[in-house]
Amino acid sequence: MESNPTIKIYSYAQLFDLLPENERLIVDVLRQIILENIPPRCKEKISYNVPFFRGYKGLCMIWPSAIPRGGIKEGVLLGFWYGCRLKDSDSYLKHGTNKQIFYKIFTSVEQIEEKAIIKLLREAVQLDETFKPGKKKLNGKLIKEKR
Repeated sequence: MESNPTIKIYSYAQLFDLLPENERLIVDVLRQIILENIPPRCKEKISYNVPFFRGYKGLCMIWPSAIPRGGIKEGVLLGFWYGCRLKDSDSYLKHGTNKQIFYKIFTSVEQIEEKAIIKLLREAVQLDETFKPGKKKLNGKLIKEKR
């Protein structure tokens, strides 16, 4: 894909048509893992020309290097929007220069570790629950805010 910052992607068919085969396969596998492991309240949409997944706030994104403005030169980035707040006990994610979004870059489908991604997704969804309107965390426990 030529670098064209003015391109606007509206559908997954359009996105997949633009991606090199290797990136298309990685994006497809990551999307399936995410879609199978997030609750129905969480939604998927294309934003900034890439797949984004959100609950009450952002969960994660899949950013192929072929799509401009992702900051990577090769492969597909799986970024967790609030990665800085995840425990990531296996140290699976890289911290990079972004203080909030932690990520993993895949250059082949074989590098994808489904169990590690599912563990992080569950943690991200649990964190997202704390963002639910009307809920507040006090001493590590969710409490209902008074209105």
